[in-house]
Amino acid sequence: MIERYSLPLMARIWDLGNKYRCWLDVELAVCKAMHDLGMIPVEDYIQIQDKADFDVDRIAEIESQTRHDIIAFVSNVAENVGPASRWIHYGLTSSDVLDTATALQLKQAGEIILGDLLRLLEVLKIKAREFKYTLCMGRSHGIHAEPTSFGLKFALWYDETSRNVSRMEQAIAEISVGKISGAVGNYAYISPEIEEIACEHLGLEPSRVATQIIARDSYSQFMTTIAIIGSTIEKIALEIRHLQRTEVGEAQESFSQGQKGSSAMPHKKNPITSEQLCGLARILRSNASAALENNALWHERDISHSSVERVILPDSTILVNYMLNKVSQLLDDLVVYPTKMKENIELNGGVFFSQALLLKLVEKGMERDDSYKIVQKLAFHSWQEKISFSKVVTDNQEVRELLSTDDLDTVFSYDRYTDNVDLIFYRLGI
Repeated sequence: MIERYSLPLMARIWDLGNKYRCWLDVELAVCKAMHDLGMIPVEDYIQIQDKADFDVDRIAEIESQTRHDIIAFVSNVAENVGPASRWIHYGLTSSDVLDTATALQLKQAGEIILGDLLRLLEVLKIKAREFKYTLCMGRSHGIHAEPTSFGLKFALWYDETSRNVSRMEQAIAEISVGKISGAVGNYAYISPEIEEIACEHLGLEPSRVATQIIARDSYSQFMTTIAIIGSTIEKIALEIRHLQRTEVGEAQESFSQGQKGSSAMPHKKNPITSEQLCGLARILRSNASAALENNALWHERDISHSSVERVILPDSTILVNYMLNKVSQLLDDLVVYPTKMKENIELNGGVFFSQALLLKLVEKGMERDDSYKIVQKLAFHSWQEKISFSKVVTDNQEVRELLSTDDLDTVFSYDRYTDNVDLIFYRLGI
């Protein structure tokens, strides 16, 4: 991933130093297991513990000849250890090391993503509470529908993010699996006991069954979870983009001192962060699709998945880490305009009270279809003639014959739009 979208903590998980450190951790865990089972003499095990190390540049030098990264790595470690290195990689195949180490990296990355999600949850909770009773116009199909609580937007995103936390926790559990079972996964040259001890030492579960590799459905789950998180971020960002449009003007991204919105038009304040997040979410979805295509491989293994994973695993984890931090900051600094929300609510003369009027007429005995026709006619008249809906309704004799002044007061009440917000927040625990 390019530096522009890389935060240091996540980027370090995927640098060569940490990758090789995870590889070495796997090799040492297997040696420990073999030592515990009496296979490696004490003096050899001490040599391995004391001297096992690697050099990134030396590995690259060896790989230029071997054209095989695991062999280059093992050769470099052996150079440091000496004769006792004969036990390193004993009975293993490359994917034993690579897949088990990748599980360690994905677990590390997943824990960072979880922390990012929890931070976003807290921001959403605070914003939901802040705007709990702030009325704004609700829109369906982009058209004014009925007023709603602005806080409910944040509450909805809070609920979805809560599910993303659960999804990520499950995805981490699914990928936290190691495999030390040899060339085709049948333990021909290494025992299941070694795998169990090594995985326990690494904080992983042993794979219940494998071929030369760990099955890629767990990787797919991890990557699709990241893609879903990206879609939640996109949902939030897209709403902010709409709210920032000049014609709406109900909220906008913060605009810092010295910031410029356009090279040509000095008046512009553009939702650049939200647009960026919507674009980056496409990459997460594309990478999830690539992960799904990695599930099907020839026989016990080919390497068509390997080249893909070298790109998509770091790229998606680094990107979602960046995006989660960006959206949390965006929401934390969001500029909100309740006065503009009120203006927009009143923009069409109160025709949004149409459903309240329809239902009140039904309560008074009118057939629903007849009520709908009357209310629709009155609403369209109000809209077209730019006369307030309440006046049009009050002046209509057919309505006045059925509805009292108290009935009309109920119809044109704003209270219904926030009456049940407390219940919704109670359900969410916020």
